[in-house]
Formats: sequence, structure tokens, C-alpha cells
Amino acid sequence: MTEVSSNHYQVVAASLAGEREVDEQTFASLSVLEERLERLKQRGGIFSGIEFSPAVQQLRTCRDTVSVS
Repeated sequence: MTEVSSNHYQVVAASLAGEREVDEQTFASLSVLEERLERLKQRGGIFSGIEFSPAVQQLRTCRDTVSVS
């Protein structure tokens, strides 16, 4: 399970670092990580303030722009 879980992180991290192309797999992995973050934030307390880094937020904006086009 850990291997599968870390794969989404690795795909997004490699895309941000320029080690792999930003493609459908990047955005699919980003979607999985977004869902996991939302579940974590629902726990409240110290988890409610967790946000993605500015680089990931910019990637999310790119995804949203591409999907609208």
C-alpha cells in the first residue's frame, strides 16, 4: 500500500522538478492527492490548515486552465 500511495507523490514531485512531463498521469495523481488532503482536513484541528505548496497550487491552476480550453 505504501508503494502505491507514494507513487502519486512521486509523479507530482517529478513533474514539478522537470524530471518528467506534466501529463494526464500528473493530473490524475494530483487529483488523488487533493482528495486525500481534503479527507485529512476534515479531521479538523491541526490538519485543517494544511495546504499544498505554491508550486502545486500553480500546477492545479494550469490543470484547471487546460480543462476549460
